[in-house]
Amino acid sequence: MADDVRDIDARITDEDIERARKQIDIPQHTRTPPFNKVARADTMSHTAVGLAGDDNPLYNDPEYGKTTRWRGQIGHPLYMLGLGVREAPAYTPEQKALFRGLFRGVGKYYSGSDFEFYRPIYDGDVLYSEYVTAKVEVKEHSSFAGGRSVLDTYRETFYDKAAVPVGKHELLFVNAERRGSKESGRFAKIEKQTYSPDDLARIDEMYAAERRRGAQPRYWEDVEVGEALQPVVKGPMTMVDIISHHIAKGMGQMYAVGTLKLGYQNRQKIRAFYTEDEWGVPQVQMRLHWDETRAKALGLPTAYDYGIMRTAWQSHLLTNWMGDDAWIWKFHTELRGFNFMGDTHVMSGKVVGKRIEDDHPVVDVAVQGVSQRGDNTAPGHATIILPSRQYGPVVLPTPPAELRRRGAAMQTENAARMRGA
Repeated sequence: MADDVRDIDARITDEDIERARKQIDIPQHTRTPPFNKVARADTMSHTAVGLAGDDNPLYNDPEYGKTTRWRGQIGHPLYMLGLGVREAPAYTPEQKALFRGLFRGVGKYYSGSDFEFYRPIYDGDVLYSEYVTAKVEVKEHSSFAGGRSVLDTYRETFYDKAAVPVGKHELLFVNAERRGSKESGRFAKIEKQTYSPDDLARIDEMYAAERRRGAQPRYWEDVEVGEALQPVVKGPMTMVDIISHHIAKGMGQMYAVGTLKLGYQNRQKIRAFYTEDEWGVPQVQMRLHWDETRAKALGLPTAYDYGIMRTAWQSHLLTNWMGDDAWIWKFHTELRGFNFMGDTHVMSGKVVGKRIEDDHPVVDVAVQGVSQRGDNTAPGHATIILPSRQYGPVVLPTPPAELRRRGAAMQTENAARMRGA
């Protein structure tokens, strides 16, 4: 395998850090259109099944959706991530220079998210989004990869045509020098998991035991602090799961990865994102999610998941428990380790709080994702609005005033640019 300065030896520079900080609050463009320009029943189902392995009819069956309080099939909680037309203003020459070749050749790892959800997404909806860098932090001695790292927090806010906020997503990435993971030896003793027939039988028993609340309301008054959620199992993870992730979310807007001639065209634009494999063929850096040889070159035992997959698995745990009539309001996730090919995770949780917030009867739920090694690689927590005998059906949360104002300004500014004003 060819390793050059654009590959495993690339370093984080002070210049890169300064440029990253200057990007804060600048609305960013994307290299490609959203994976789903318009919300459709089919792509809702593709997301639920492909990203989470979730066959909940609320996200998959238009006829079933008509019988729920939402009066139609709605998008899975993470469906909005495949939507969002960006109409950011053109970069100034100075701004354009800030985004060219930043952290070239350095690994970029998703490590957690904060979501807020304000309203459902229905067939035919068109969403608009604004994506900005919100914060940049530097760690000189990272426990993640053993070297220097930079933590980027991005914020993407989604709006409908009327500028009403639909949801907000803040996501954390770690930029780490690729050689650090190899030199640290942190993963040297981890081997790809093997399974006996008895091991697989126990996993199958968990799949068979999965229960979905569905149409039966889970009333706020009936929930007790300390109550456990019925776990869901995810694994052993295989290449099919990685492929299904791409069916659900595409190949990624950030890098505009494409096939054949489209791949050639993309290489001309971001050559540093491609390095030669052992046969001399240019391949995308993200291939370490499916290329075991590439992963091993970086000191990892095998390929690993996209972190958003475990976030989706956590949401599956929550929606199974809460039922059709409830609403996830806030959702925080973290990734504290790799989920390697062949790993199995059990997603579990318990109720840790119960209260009234802004007139909403809510429960707070702590979740975790524990691998077969006993590592909690995916801790998190959520705030869920439940129907109540006293307070009535779920009332959707009101988005914060600053998001409502920004949505109105964004749509007004976009319309003015379209008119040439």
